[in-house]
Amino acid sequence: MAKAKTQYTCTECGASEPKWQGQCPSCQAWNTLVESVPEVATQSRFASLVPTAQLQKLAEVEAQDVSRQQTGIAEFDRVLGGGLVAGGVVLIGGDPGIGKSTLLLQTVCKVSQTLKSFYISGEESAQQIAMRAKRLGLDASQVDVLAEINLEKISHVLQQHQPDLVIIDSIQTVYSEALQSAPGSVAQVRECSAQLTRIAKQLGISMILVGHVTKEGSLAGPRVLEHIVDSVLYFEGDQNSSFRLIRAFKNRFGAVNELGVFAMTEKGLREVSNPSALFLSHHDTPVPGSCITVTQEGTRPLLVEIQALVDTSHAPNPKRLCVGLEQNRLAMLLAVLHRHAGVACFDQDVFINAVGGVKISEPAVDLAVLLSIVSSFKNKPLLNKLIVFGEVGLAGEVRPVQRGQERLKEAAKLGFTHAIIPKANAPKGGVPGLHIDAIDRLEQAIDLLRG
Repeated sequence: MAKAKTQYTCTECGASEPKWQGQCPSCQAWNTLVESVPEVATQSRFASLVPTAQLQKLAEVEAQDVSRQQTGIAEFDRVLGGGLVAGGVVLIGGDPGIGKSTLLLQTVCKVSQTLKSFYISGEESAQQIAMRAKRLGLDASQVDVLAEINLEKISHVLQQHQPDLVIIDSIQTVYSEALQSAPGSVAQVRECSAQLTRIAKQLGISMILVGHVTKEGSLAGPRVLEHIVDSVLYFEGDQNSSFRLIRAFKNRFGAVNELGVFAMTEKGLREVSNPSALFLSHHDTPVPGSCITVTQEGTRPLLVEIQALVDTSHAPNPKRLCVGLEQNRLAMLLAVLHRHAGVACFDQDVFINAVGGVKISEPAVDLAVLLSIVSSFKNKPLLNKLIVFGEVGLAGEVRPVQRGQERLKEAAKLGFTHAIIPKANAPKGGVPGLHIDAIDRLEQAIDLLRG
C-alpha cells in the first residue's frame, strides 16, 4: 500500500513545504512547520455572507451602534467591551484547568434565562457537564447541550435551531469531513473556525470558541485563527492561587488590554469587585523595598505593590530577576539609576516582584521600581500611604503617563495621602486628601526619599 502523501504547514502564515525545515521560508519563523495531510479541493465550501455588494461611498453607509447582550457576569462583560455582540465570535484560551469551561458554563446558564443558548462540547460528555453544573449550583434547565465534534453535524444543528449564544469547547476537537487531516491539525482548525465564523455572521449568533494553548502560552493552531475571530481573550493565573485574570488582546467591538479579575471558589468563579486589594500586601508597618504604583489595564486603574530586594552579590555576575515585569528594562533602569542618581548596584543582586502574579508591560511603573530598589538598598522604608508612577527615560527625565488623573483619583479613593508623579501629570486643582510632589527628574525623586 502506497504511503499517504504528507506536507509541512507553517502554523504562523499557513505556507506549505514538501519537507521539514527549521525555518519557514515564507515568514522566517522558526520551528513552526508541522506535518499535515494535503487538503482535498472541494467546491462551494464557503458562501458569501451577504448578496453581491455594490460599490458605494463610505459617507453614505449608515453607522449604527452595536447592541450588546449582558452575560450577567460584570467582569466578563468588561473584558468583552460591554457584553456579547450578535454575530460576534470570541476566542478564549488558557492553560488546562485554569477555569475556562467553568466560566463559560456559568455564562451560558445565566444567558439561557433570556436567550436560547447551546453548549457544544467535544471534550466532555453531557453527563460530565451536568455533573459540573450541579456541583456549581447552576440553573441549567434552559441550556441545550450537544456532545459532538463533527463540523457538518454542528452546522446542521445551528442552521436548524438558530440559537442566540453558542459555546464551542473546544475548536481543536472539531473536524470537518471535507479534509483528511486529524482534528487539531492546522488545516482542520483553520477550516472549522472559518466555517463556524461564517455561520455565526450569517445567523447573527454570538459564538465563543475555546482554544488550547501551547507550552509557551500562545494559542495553538494557525495564527490565522486569531485573525478570523472578532475578540481574543486569554485566561491567566497560577493554578496554586485562587485568583484568575482574563485579558483582552484583540476586540473589534471594544477596548483591548481590558482586565477582568475573578476568584476561584467551590461554587465556580466569583467576581472581584476591588481587584487592587489583590495586588497589595498588608504590612503593619512600612518595610524597605516596597512601593505602591498605579498601573492602567484598559480603562481600569489598578494599584499594584512593587517589591525589591537588593543584596550583596557573592558571584562575579550579579543576578537580575524580575517576576511580572520585563527583565531587560530592569537592566536599563539600573544603568539610569547609577548614571543620574549616583546609586551603584553593579555588585548587588537585584530581585523585583509584582505582588499578586499580575504582569505589567507599561513603562509607567519605572519610577516605582527605582524607588523600591533605592529603598531596599538603603534599608529605608518609603512614606506610609505613598503612591508613585512615572516613566523614566535614559536621560534621567521623568515622563508623563496616560490617564494620570484617573490614577490619582483611584489612589485617593483607597486612602493614599502622598504621591510622587511626573510634573506633566500634576492636576491644576489638586486632588482632595492627596499631597502631590510633581517632579521632572529622577534625582528629585531620590532627594525626596533622602529628605
